Amino acid sequence: MIKLEDVCYVRLGTPDLEGAEFFANDYLGLEVEDRTKGAIYFKSDERLHTLCYFEGDPSDQAVAFVVASDTELDQAAASLERLQHRVHIGTPEEASLRKVKSFIAFDDPTGNRIELVVRPETSGRRYHGTRDAGITGFSHVGLCTTDPARDEAFWTEVCNARVSDRIGDAPLLRIDEVHHTIALFASNKAGIQHINHQVATADDVQRSFNFLRERNVPIVFGPGRHVTSTAKFLYFEGPNGMVFEYSSGVSEIADELLYRERQFPADPTGFCGWGAKPDIKEFRS
Repeated sequence: MIKLEDVCYVRLGTPDLEGAEFFANDYLGLEVEDRTKGAIYFKSDERLHTLCYFEGDPSDQAVAFVVASDTELDQAAASLERLQHRVHIGTPEEASLRKVKSFIAFDDPTGNRIELVVRPETSGRRYHGTRDAGITGFSHVGLCTTDPARDEAFWTEVCNARVSDRIGDAPLLRIDEVHHTIALFASNKAGIQHINHQVATADDVQRSFNFLRERNVPIVFGPGRHVTSTAKFLYFEGPNGMVFEYSSGVSEIADELLYRERQFPADPTGFCGWGAKPDIKEFRS
């Protein structure tokens, strides 16, 4: 079994690198950590970077997860190849661009690009957002799935994810005590469905709601409170239609033996306890 330790970073292609930088800096509240030819790296916590925008097709996306060692990376590659996944072994130059010691890349059953990395770089400098969004770190991703049951089996049988709750057929998956690090939402295509950053308090969620609304950033869900993880949330749209989320107060599952996954309805009441209704196609029944 592939043991995922943490979500690490997201890579997003964009035809407008300057516009993506403006959004990530001025609206999302991240900090530029580094630049290379055709790419900008943003930090949101103690890690050297958690988001990279690069010049390219917006459909060119990847999400990375940390594994413990090169030995585990080799074992993961062998397991994936036995399951007929085409595995790309990252070159030293590619690893350098990702700020990691080594990595492999493959597609999950839907076709989402996944990278497994060893020893991602940590920054010796604290994160300083360009605005006071209250961000405490990159926390989770939503992924599109063309077959939720098939992809759930991949993440829970090939990898070490466990189901915390379901909203309809959409599983919310944890890899540690945090309620979920991966969420799978039905779609007719592959892709990253949303990118989450945690913020310190519910006040930060509300402040960002007002800040973004005043600047005509499309708000697509919230403010609200998830009935699954109890987190207060806000979803909004960024460059190339990517959905970003702020949330605060996500629950943790400390006792694996006592916890039992729950089933919530695939309607607004399954997503929000405050009555907010999503304008996100993957969240609509």
